[in-house]
Amino acid sequence: MVETNAAKETSLHAVHKGLGALFTDFAGWSMPVRYASELAEHKAVREAAGLFDLSHMAEIHVRGAQAADVLDHALVGNLTGVKPGRARYTMICDADGGVLDDLVVYRLADEEYLVVANAGNADVVAEALAERVAGFDAVVENRSADTALIAVQGPRAVDVLAAVTDADLGALKYYASVPAVVKGHEVLLARTGYTGEDGFELFVPAAEAPALWRILSEAGEPHGLVPCGLACRDTLRLEAGMPLYGNELTRELNPFAAGLGRVVKFEKPGDFVGRAALEELAKADVPRVRVGLRATGRRAPRHGYAVVSGDASAGSQNIGTVTSGALSPTLGYPIAMAYVDRAYAEPGTKLSVDIRGRIEPVEVVALPFYSRA
Repeated sequence: MVETNAAKETSLHAVHKGLGALFTDFAGWSMPVRYASELAEHKAVREAAGLFDLSHMAEIHVRGAQAADVLDHALVGNLTGVKPGRARYTMICDADGGVLDDLVVYRLADEEYLVVANAGNADVVAEALAERVAGFDAVVENRSADTALIAVQGPRAVDVLAAVTDADLGALKYYASVPAVVKGHEVLLARTGYTGEDGFELFVPAAEAPALWRILSEAGEPHGLVPCGLACRDTLRLEAGMPLYGNELTRELNPFAAGLGRVVKFEKPGDFVGRAALEELAKADVPRVRVGLRATGRRAPRHGYAVVSGDASAGSQNIGTVTSGALSPTLGYPIAMAYVDRAYAEPGTKLSVDIRGRIEPVEVVALPFYSRA
């Protein structure tokens, strides 16, 4: 018998195939990278609405009398302080302070949380939580295989959802969630996203995802909603200055090195995994800083390209590395995120990027590149 390493498929795979999607292997999943035009999809999210399949993400439930205590011990954030119905962006680190993954954690009830992890780190996070629950009155349950996640993002997202649910969308704050019914389908409706726009994410049993996708597609048609793939999701989050695990976040980086030390809550009571290491790291000077770069030409800096001081003149030196880059569809010029030496991190600093042997000028700018009105 020949073993294959076929990519996993979400419960919406047949729907995407019927829509003519072009697929890519992402973290072991066969995911739509685009349908017709990634530029058109990007524009739709900025101006109207886009529909995304995020079912490759991991959904891990932590419940029990000490569910809050488990997460305060396992993660760097203060999850006890999250009220039911609210969510928090946080991280899970190893004992040395390295980032295992960045997470969004929803408190569903007093004794139940939903931890949403990146697809590429699903097993790492599930295994770490399963280990860290030992000794606590709580259980960890990985429901990723049975859960689908669909996102509606964009300025018309409210109009799309208002047509199919009686949930009070006006009362649903950013980083909050509520159980809701969408045309007979029970979902967890969250006002979260990864595009820099207003929008919603809907958690639903995997078997019901195709029906929910059709409902949202039909409701969104009058509002300009289009299906969107991973390509535009990447340019949208880049414009919004949002980090991507594997690019801006890795196990070799700690939250402070990533410029996200705010998520580490030393003031919470008790110990947590990585606390001692992170306390020392918080006192140290961060040698390199995550910055935004604006290019003046038409060639976009890409992941892994070297950032050099000054221009192509003699004496320039390698002072950083690009982590993400693309031509910004919204702004009309190339942008990138990079880690550079602290001495070169001030906005307005003129630097260069080695783009396949050609030294192209860039300027350090503040993040994010784009913020919605």
